[in-house]
Amino acid sequence: MQPDKVMFHEGDKFMWDGELYESHEAAEAKQKEYEADGFQTQLVECEGGFLVYSRRVVTEIVLEGEAPLG
Repeated sequence: MQPDKVMFHEGDKFMWDGELYESHEAAEAKQKEYEADGFQTQLVECEGGFLVYSRRVVTEIVLEGEAPLG
C-alpha cells in the first residue's frame, strides 16, 4: 500500500518526503534536518516503517519585477 502523499494535521497540510524509513532513529534524524531548515514536521508510523511529513510556513512574499500600471 502506498502512503498518502498529503496529510492534514490540525488543519495544516503536510507533504510526505517520499521515503519509507526502516527505523524510528533514521526518520527522526531526517525530521531534525527538515526542522533545522525551517520546516514543521510530523513523524508517522506506517506498515512497520516510518514516514516524515513536512510543511513550510510562508513568512514573507517577495515579488519580482515592476508593478503593473493600471
